[in-house]
Amino acid sequence: MEFIWRNVKLLDRSETVDIVMDANGRIAELADACTVTGGRMIDCTGMYASSGWIDLHVHAVPGLAPYGDEIDEIGVRHGVTTIVDAGSCGADRIDELAASRAEAKTRVLALLNVSRLGLQRVDELSELQWIDREEALQAIARHPAFIVGLKARMSGSVIGNSGLEPLRLARVLSEESGLPLMVHIGSRPPGVEEILPLLRERDVVTHYLNGKRDNRLFDHNGEPLPVLMEALDRGVRLDVGHGTASFSFEVAEMAKRWGIRFDTISTDIYRGNRLNGPVHSLSRVLTKFLLLGYPLEEIIAAVTSRPAGWLGRPELGRIRVGEPANLTLFEVSDRPSELLDSEGEKRTAGQTIKARGAYINGQYFAC
Repeated sequence: MEFIWRNVKLLDRSETVDIVMDANGRIAELADACTVTGGRMIDCTGMYASSGWIDLHVHAVPGLAPYGDEIDEIGVRHGVTTIVDAGSCGADRIDELAASRAEAKTRVLALLNVSRLGLQRVDELSELQWIDREEALQAIARHPAFIVGLKARMSGSVIGNSGLEPLRLARVLSEESGLPLMVHIGSRPPGVEEILPLLRERDVVTHYLNGKRDNRLFDHNGEPLPVLMEALDRGVRLDVGHGTASFSFEVAEMAKRWGIRFDTISTDIYRGNRLNGPVHSLSRVLTKFLLLGYPLEEIIAAVTSRPAGWLGRPELGRIRVGEPANLTLFEVSDRPSELLDSEGEKRTAGQTIKARGAYINGQYFAC
């Protein structure tokens, strides 16, 4: 049976369309609006469709505390068709995360924590012996399509007395495996001026809008640090990674003022900040960037085509007849939203982005 999203807006077209999915879950047609009949139909008047949202930084192992959650609770139930677990598991438990995909409706990819322990502890890089090169390479070999990068959390509470050595070891592992690094920046030590010079093209800095005054990417005048500009010149990417403690409206305005744009917008979501805030959902995080004055097209690209390109899976970031339907249905309403950043600052958005549905693997999920 065909499934039809009727009279829906696309960001790259001036006219609305009917999106027709066939019985095999492929896009059969992008037809003129309100011309297709038959099959199961949803009236999408006033709503947008994009390729399925990709959240490049989540924590999706429910048994891990505090950084864990159910896959579909942070995936299709919030309009996100692809999540990338960002280092919940190292080599010791990555097989468990890979196996959990069988029961999930959301597509799951992973960044392998360079510590074999992953987030079984929150100081997983404090002992260098936990960075096991052979175990990591074997895990990557077992899951070549699942593991898409490496994760190193370079905060003082994580590394203990290890200094920069965990990142140096991660750099070597990246070069051996051919996988990029995602590096978490947080509280000192080490400082961002030490971390960024070790990053290369396609590596990702997550939490780039954090408000930690002793370790952010902007100086006391709000100007970008030279080390940040040098990293961008080398092709280092910037990811939001909102999280509980890593997004500041003030710093986001500094970045926008200087034209320091995000490559990807992600949540760093887990059960605690989903239920209690300040994250709640990818929709809520996207709304913050609408409030900051970014164009809708740029915001949605940061959760579709841009992360899809970084993943080397451009098909996840487009809508094309004949390809599997991987779609998010969302609205932009004039309803106000009260938004909270990680520093406790409240702002009210005049417009709100809200996911309304997701379509993946031939199934539709209402939000």
